[in-house]
Amino acid sequence: MTQDASTAAANLDLGLVGNGSFGALIDARGRVVWACVPTFDGDPAFCALLQPQAEGGDWTIELEDFDHAEQFYLDNTAVLRTVLHDRHGGAVELTDFAPRWRRNGRFYRPVMLVRRVRLLAGSPRIRVRLRPLTDWGAQVPERSWGSNHMRFLLTGMTWRLTCDAPLRLVRDALPFLLENDLHFVLGPDETLTQPIEAFVRDAERETIHYWREWVRYLSIPLEWQDAVIRSAITLKLCQYEDTGAIVAAMTTSIPEAPHTPRNWDYRYCWLRDSAFVVRALNRLGATRSMEEYISYIANLVAGEDRALQPVYGIGFETTLAEDEVASLAGYRGMGPVRRGNLAWLQQQHDVYGSVVLASAQLFFDQRLEHRGDIAMFRRLEPLGVRAFALHDQPDAGLWEFRGRAHVHTYSSVMCWAACDRLSRIAGRFALADRVLYWRERADIIRERVLREAWNAERGHFADAFGGERLDASLLLLADLGFVDAMDPRFVATVEAIGRDLRRGDALFRYIAADDFGHPETSFTICTFWYIDALAAIGRMDEARGMFERLLARRNPLGLLSEDLAFDDGEAWGNFPQTYSHVGLINAAMRLSRPWQDAT
Repeated sequence: MTQDASTAAANLDLGLVGNGSFGALIDARGRVVWACVPTFDGDPAFCALLQPQAEGGDWTIELEDFDHAEQFYLDNTAVLRTVLHDRHGGAVELTDFAPRWRRNGRFYRPVMLVRRVRLLAGSPRIRVRLRPLTDWGAQVPERSWGSNHMRFLLTGMTWRLTCDAPLRLVRDALPFLLENDLHFVLGPDETLTQPIEAFVRDAERETIHYWREWVRYLSIPLEWQDAVIRSAITLKLCQYEDTGAIVAAMTTSIPEAPHTPRNWDYRYCWLRDSAFVVRALNRLGATRSMEEYISYIANLVAGEDRALQPVYGIGFETTLAEDEVASLAGYRGMGPVRRGNLAWLQQQHDVYGSVVLASAQLFFDQRLEHRGDIAMFRRLEPLGVRAFALHDQPDAGLWEFRGRAHVHTYSSVMCWAACDRLSRIAGRFALADRVLYWRERADIIRERVLREAWNAERGHFADAFGGERLDASLLLLADLGFVDAMDPRFVATVEAIGRDLRRGDALFRYIAADDFGHPETSFTICTFWYIDALAAIGRMDEARGMFERLLARRNPLGLLSEDLAFDDGEAWGNFPQTYSHVGLINAAMRLSRPWQDAT
């Protein structure tokens, strides 16, 4: 995809590179604009995306007389290439990646960004601007330097740049003629054990090999393979492997719409979102993420208190105090910028079903090295007890309403799912009494939901018991197995949602006013849910057409944020959004022609 000088990278035209320990967002001209250290939810050393008050917050290879750029991922990898062209026929290639490969029986994945700068044509002049910040963009960090390296004292770690460019030119951001390939390694404060050129060459080769091997074992659909592979890699990059936690997105405070106060910090692990990610990757055969995530869950529920929060920190933190950061103006100046998320205080009863659903495949998939056993089943049962106790109690719901509570239909259905799956798991171990115990409770919840959530006057399921409104989560009732896709009540609900929540080729999650007014943009995963539901009720051609048009709204590198504007398709909301890529994978798996058609 080509980017000319007149087109700024203001519209989330960003690429993600990472390795399970570190993630960075790079704009269409190769500028690193976002990266948190030492973890996904840490201090953003690169924070230019949110306009810091101090100068910098980026890492730019600046080309004099820039004209246009091309950017692409190497096929089936998380290695990003950007080609910069000047107005005189000069061209420079940037390669960016975070090292990842198996070494000594485990994965090598340091908090490190590697950059290679290669001369392609002409006599270009470049300037290297490396300007990390600390304290959320408020401070320029202390720095020191040696003969071939610079050190930056950041919050939580010291970052070292090792390079073979003249260090004075890098330190003082002086322009120079590019005559040879240059190599940069920004990572832990450790001395490289081999020449930098050899390290970068070997690291690039090993990282490419890792990703291509990982992709080779995915069970992808026949159609839309590039889109599914890019989404799968993106989901993998959003898992923090030290604990198994999966973040909802890499960013904080990208607003859901222009000038809205709906700016949230998504760099944490929502149990609901993570369960969706695990199920999507499982459908592709990438089951290791599930095993790592279940380990994260096991640590969360190891204590005596079995009540679950909807969201936790990636290091099992239970308190995610929310405040506003004055030192960052916000995305395109649209603050406030928030750090932390008050959702940790909410009651969202669907989380119990989310955890059980994310765990269920462990008990039935014979490919897994560590399969679920009776002991694990016993650890899950208290979650089912809570689900049954809470299925008819008000909560904030999956949309996290801050100012009202209802008995939300989706929450109740997920409580049913917890009991339903526990009954099935008990059957796996021939525990007849537990099969009956959980089946009886699942049936009680199901009968209650069918009675209380069906609005006979309006002819569709409602978002809450005794309610009248629609929300897009009702599109999941068939996928969860709560009702058959051809049940007239589900078909009628899908049709009502299409009538009331759809605008063109996108969907609102709901249209009723909430704590912040009326929603303004489409919620991307809801559009994918609708596409999936259309296919389920037999409207396949319509679903395929809508899916193709939605794919066209991805950014030039195939990535999606949380929201899309209805009129021009501009991306809004945190980025890249795991929810959105889950929706893409699931819809593609349902809509694709079978592999037999290719042969």
